[in-house]
Amino acid sequence: MPRYLVTGGAGFIGSTFIRHLLGTDPDATVTNLDLLTYAGLQANVAELDQDDRHEFVHGDVADAALVDTLMDGIDIVVNFAAESHVDRSIAGPAVFLRSNILGTGVLLDAARRRHVPTFVQVSSDEVYGPVPTGAADEEAPLRPSSPYAASKAAADMVVASYRHTYGYEAIVTRSTNNYGPHQHPEKLIPLAITRLLEGGAVPVYGDGKHEREWLWVDDHIAAIRLLIDEGTPGETYNIGSGEQCENLDVVERLVGLVGSGSVEHVTDRPGHDRRYGLDTAKLRALGWKPTVDLDEGLARTVAWYREHREWWEPLVSR
Repeated sequence: MPRYLVTGGAGFIGSTFIRHLLGTDPDATVTNLDLLTYAGLQANVAELDQDDRHEFVHGDVADAALVDTLMDGIDIVVNFAAESHVDRSIAGPAVFLRSNILGTGVLLDAARRRHVPTFVQVSSDEVYGPVPTGAADEEAPLRPSSPYAASKAAADMVVASYRHTYGYEAIVTRSTNNYGPHQHPEKLIPLAITRLLEGGAVPVYGDGKHEREWLWVDDHIAAIRLLIDEGTPGETYNIGSGEQCENLDVVERLVGLVGSGSVEHVTDRPGHDRRYGLDTAKLRALGWKPTVDLDEGLARTVAWYREHREWWEPLVSR
């Protein structure tokens, strides 16, 4: 019976992972550690708690004493816990440094001392910095631009140091932009959808020509599940759909799906990377491939937010 410690499991990607895990592995048990900051939602926890194989612990990944206690008897750690919004990192980087760097170090050290067999560190394509053309593979240099990206790159380096110093080998995953149900409406796609459903305009930074690669969240989860079973400890794997799209194009597709609304160009944020791109050949060689393309995923996401206003309206009202 695999025993998981999932951190950040009340957030968007973490809660999706736990739902998938409990729905597909009847033997799995999950301890879910989350501080329930603004993006860690009690509604997600309440849904997960309907399964008695899920145990929620309200706490901080940087709390060494708590983490050490929770690590006892764990087989697999998946670290989703992170402050993740670039704009918030520009406004106040300190919490990003604590959660994303110190928190990762605390988890790694407890896992090493407790001899946890499998550790997955969930990172970001933003650690590579801007990729003007082509795609970055796992050997590309890390050139983060924002405090958020720098904190994730630093966490990746902590993981690498534990491999070289202690021989404790974690898997690092670097994913492109995720989207889908249960995503906090601060991020572009749910922000656009909720604004449009309320009859408002969608703010788009600058000229809107910034390119991102969009990944349906369940395809990301499938990649992590595959890597838990078949990934090589100590290795890094990029996860991406290959679907590059300008932000303005994404918003215009959403306007069409909702059937109303408009775009409002606003002043660009500082240090806004123009383009990212990932080479995912290493992961695809294990048999993974995305199953939901952007058009289908956007349609599914709009439908979910239409049907779950009670989930997102309190978040918007804050």
